[in-house]
Amino acid sequence: MLDFALSAFVTLLLVVDPVGLAPAFLAATGGMPDKVKRTIALRAPLIAASILVVIALAGNWLLRQLGIGIPAFQIAGGLLLFGVSYQMIFGDRPHREAREADKATSEHASDVAVFPLAIPMMAGPGAIATTLLLTGDAGYGAKLAIIIAIVVAVCAICMLCFVSAHLIAKTLGRTGNAVLSRVLGMLLAAYSVQFVINGIAAVRTSFS
Repeated sequence: MLDFALSAFVTLLLVVDPVGLAPAFLAATGGMPDKVKRTIALRAPLIAASILVVIALAGNWLLRQLGIGIPAFQIAGGLLLFGVSYQMIFGDRPHREAREADKATSEHASDVAVFPLAIPMMAGPGAIATTLLLTGDAGYGAKLAIIIAIVVAVCAICMLCFVSAHLIAKTLGRTGNAVLSRVLGMLLAAYSVQFVINGIAAVRTSFS
C-alpha cells in the first residue's frame, strides 16, 4: 500500500508540475492587486481538486458505461502521458503555459482561477488521465481514499507554489525552470511507458 501511495503521488505530482506552474500563475495574475492574487491562488487549486476528486469517484463507472476496459485505458493514458513528458523534455512547456495564461488574461477571461489555472493547467488531460489510470483497479476501498488524499495534497502543493510564485520564479530563473522541467519529464516518460507495458501485459493475459 505504501508503494502504491508513493508511486501515485509521484506520478500525479510530475504530471501537474506545481513548481512549473508558478510562471503561468504570475502571467495570469499580472497587474492584479495582491489581495486578488491571493484569492486566485487559493481558489484555483480548490477547483482543480474538486474536478479530479469527481473523476476519481466516477471514473470507474464512466469507463464501464463507455465499455472501455482498464487495459485499453492504461495504454491510451500511457501514450497521452508520454506526449506530456515529450513536451516537457523537448518542448517549452513552462513558457508555453505562461503564454497561454497571458493570452487568457488579455482576452478578459471571466475568472482566471477557473481558466486557465484550474483547467487546463492543473486539471488538464494529463492529470485527468492519470487519475483515471490510478483509480482503474483501486475499487472503492483504501486505495481510492489514498488517491483522493493524493489529489488534495498535490493541489495543496500547487496552492503553496502559487502563493510563493514570485520567490520560486526568482530562485529558479529561466535556466533552472528549464532544467527542472526536463528532469521531471524524463521521470514522467518512464512512468508512462510502464503504464503502457502494464496495459499490454493485461491484454496478453486476457487472451492466454
